Amino acid sequence: MIITRTPFRISFAGGGSDLKNYYEKYGGSVLSVSINKYIYLSMHPYFDEHGYLLKYSKTEQPKSVEDIQHPIIKDIFKKYDIMGVDFNSSADIPSGTGLASSSAFTVGLINLCNAYTDKYMNKQDMADLACKIEIEDLKEPIGKQDQYACACGGLNFIEFYKDGVVDVEKLYLQSDAYHVLEKNLLMFYTGQTRAAGSILAEQKKNTTEDEAKIKNLHKMVQLSKDLKTELLRGNTNAMGEILHAGWMYKKELAKGITNPDIDEAYQAALDNGARGGKLLGAGGGGFLLFYVEEQHRTRVRRALKNLKEIDFKFDNKGTNIVYYNKINLYRSAK
Repeated sequence: MIITRTPFRISFAGGGSDLKNYYEKYGGSVLSVSINKYIYLSMHPYFDEHGYLLKYSKTEQPKSVEDIQHPIIKDIFKKYDIMGVDFNSSADIPSGTGLASSSAFTVGLINLCNAYTDKYMNKQDMADLACKIEIEDLKEPIGKQDQYACACGGLNFIEFYKDGVVDVEKLYLQSDAYHVLEKNLLMFYTGQTRAAGSILAEQKKNTTEDEAKIKNLHKMVQLSKDLKTELLRGNTNAMGEILHAGWMYKKELAKGITNPDIDEAYQAALDNGARGGKLLGAGGGGFLLFYVEEQHRTRVRRALKNLKEIDFKFDNKGTNIVYYNKINLYRSAK
């Protein structure tokens, strides 16, 4: 059996500039961090050496790769010529909550199939392949930041160049600043999940045709650069103001990004001492993230007592193999 563990991510600033329609014209950048909430994927030989047992949010027992219903599994298994396997997926956080669960799944499955078939691929190459699968093969209306964040791990400033090249720069903060930043970020589950596709499709259209929304996205990209500068200076409090500014810009990019319940919770946090925050992911549900200094955390938690708080720390490893027992692989991948 082989098991991979791939982190989810939190995006702080610049989200939306990783969409092809934007970065090919202007270039883009985001600042994000992976966290210690993971998706675990495992695989070992199946009794039926030509069929499959696939267990994720549903269970499939297809007889051939063409019968697989899950589009990501189908695409990757075809690429790696995988058959006769028992595959299982489990995660710390539900999908549709703005933490890049789909891209974490794709990256983790690529890592798993590389290990299963004795292939080597570095983390950036895994992210490149994950982008090709999700964006080019499966035509998902998503960007490129999640694949790199989940694959590489850590606190990163990620740039998207007009020619499609992606550069991942790890940010090494002063030790005190790193720990203050980690402690001052609070995350609360809204209880609402959403499909990101429709929101991202509208955002993509708007940031191609609407000049005011394009300018908003320019400002969001600049915020990612400003945040990088301030964090490297040790100014963690800048996170609050930049999160807030970015959230104000983001809400204008497409309908459905926010709703009255989310706005009410957001304002309650600000009224009780949060410096700023945002809704993670495309919008419409998932997790609210806030930057809250120590003296205000109790008040914010009380104000949001009806929302589930999720404790987390930063992850620095990215996708990795956590269990590898080749002895039990009694036949090689086909």
